[in-house]
Amino acid sequence: MVSTAEARPAFAVSGAPVLSEAEFRDFQQMILAVAGIHMPDSKQTMVAGRLSKRLKELCLASYSEYWNYLRCNAAEKQTAVDLLTTNETYFFREPRHFEFLRSRIVPECSRSQRFRLWSAACSSGEEAYTAAMVLSDSLGVSGWEILASDISTQVLEKARSGRYPMARTDRIPSESLKRYCLKGVGEAAGTLMVDPPLRAKVDFRQINLNTRLPDIGAFDVIFLRNVMIYFNADTKQQIVARLQACLRPGGYLIIGHSETLNGFQNGLEAIMPSIYRKKK
Repeated sequence: MVSTAEARPAFAVSGAPVLSEAEFRDFQQMILAVAGIHMPDSKQTMVAGRLSKRLKELCLASYSEYWNYLRCNAAEKQTAVDLLTTNETYFFREPRHFEFLRSRIVPECSRSQRFRLWSAACSSGEEAYTAAMVLSDSLGVSGWEILASDISTQVLEKARSGRYPMARTDRIPSESLKRYCLKGVGEAAGTLMVDPPLRAKVDFRQINLNTRLPDIGAFDVIFLRNVMIYFNADTKQQIVARLQACLRPGGYLIIGHSETLNGFQNGLEAIMPSIYRKKK
């Protein structure tokens, strides 16, 4: 017989439930299965911190209770994925990629077909809107489109709004800031909004790169930056293959400066570090 004390969930001194190793394994395996993200053991404290508020909101006493709850609730599983995925980005991050887009990729593309760019892990949208500014400068208001996707519904909602704190605009060139951004006033003071005509050029969609992709067509360039580091080798290989199939012949796949496709770029040739091109 189990005593009452033994049946209670473990609590920290603060009163918050403690995430046990066994409970952490459940969430670790879930995020790997759903998103292909390898979460090392060192992230146990992070997982506990990100989920603790959700336990409190749902009045659940332990992470095991939350695990059982999300197993029967697809919407809650998505909420957990939103909480556990890392979304760090900003405007004109790794600017050499956008200069390469402007000076090399756009000029060599055929004007007989619409130029298509996919921001494949767009987070809260800054990367996609940065690309939109570059394409608008280079191609004008027509002849191009951007698909921006992420697994997190939470960040996609923020991205669609196009509203950001002014503090996050310091990397936007002054001319782009004047041309494509609106400064908030009144209740919106201290914020910036991407101009509606530019926002309309970006189609935000939820796409899980770890599963079969929907029919989204072919692209001239795909950005998949600073995401590969979260995947193990098998997942990385599968995702690269899926994205490569979505590139037009001669199209470009751009990853983060700290990442590499060594051993995974069959059919892609390295143009320079972090930039690969699909063979024609």
